[in-house]
Amino acid sequence: MDTTVTTGEEENVWGGGNRPLGASYGKLMMWFFIVSDALTFSGFLASYGFSRFKFIETWPIADEVFTHVPFFHGNYPMIYVAFMTFILIMSSVTMVLAVDAGHRMMQNKVILYMFLTIIGGAIFVGSQAWEWATFIKGDYGALETKGGRVLQFVKADTGERAALADFSKTLPEERVKHTMSEGVWYQEEGYQTSYSLNEVIAGFQANPNILIRTEKINEEGEKTVLDRKASLGRLKDAVRVVEGANLVRNEYGSRLFADFFFFITGFHGFHVFSGVVINVIIFFNIIIGTYERRGHYEMVEKVGLYWHFVDLVWVFVFTFFYLV
Repeated sequence: MDTTVTTGEEENVWGGGNRPLGASYGKLMMWFFIVSDALTFSGFLASYGFSRFKFIETWPIADEVFTHVPFFHGNYPMIYVAFMTFILIMSSVTMVLAVDAGHRMMQNKVILYMFLTIIGGAIFVGSQAWEWATFIKGDYGALETKGGRVLQFVKADTGERAALADFSKTLPEERVKHTMSEGVWYQEEGYQTSYSLNEVIAGFQANPNILIRTEKINEEGEKTVLDRKASLGRLKDAVRVVEGANLVRNEYGSRLFADFFFFITGFHGFHVFSGVVINVIIFFNIIIGTYERRGHYEMVEKVGLYWHFVDLVWVFVFTFFYLV
């Protein structure tokens, strides 16, 4: 009978181990999660890119959509989004400093840098919630045609966007309300626009300084503005008033833009919110000395990998939605 002799060196080579590539089990699983999540985001952004270039002639222009800054009135394209991006990137820097302080077993500095990371993440999540609310509320209002196209309004003398409130008339028409105290108690009214279709049309016809702007982007990279005669002709196709954006209608243009915006930024925002919650848990563990007793701060390093991934994904989301 043959006898197989295994040397100690062979056992060392083929025996495997619980620290492949010198990484602990927890860090290796975090890398597996990051890779799988990166593939998920890649699929979402690839779908967005395909839809964007398929409907490029009618896609909303980001500089005209994201123009808001809290507590300031006016047109500030991309400024607040750039601020959000800066805050998130800086939170990644403070996370690096927290991990470095953990390697040096400097508890107080880890507490400080983790606290700054949490604050940065909370500001980003709050800013994204505010941006969602502003996007849903809308700026100017528009009309939607039978084919689902959006008709916006501009001032003929300045070329600036015109809000529905700038020219719409108030007509003595009855707008039915269904609430528990008025009308049919068992039927909810739902959302009503600030002006009815008839009020917008009447105001447009009475104001010769207002023109219609279509979704189509011209050779100069701007939305096409119709003359007065063509504007009156297109007005006949309108079927409803649109204010703001949701998963069904979008005053800024293509419905797909709003769908992708809510889904992708919402998915990323959920990742950031989850990261903030995890960071808070780690933060309190640091304060009570959990990792000092363990003799290492590897948990901070693992959550740091997740946080850097979230920051990196936002760079791509920011590029796709706001810059391209």
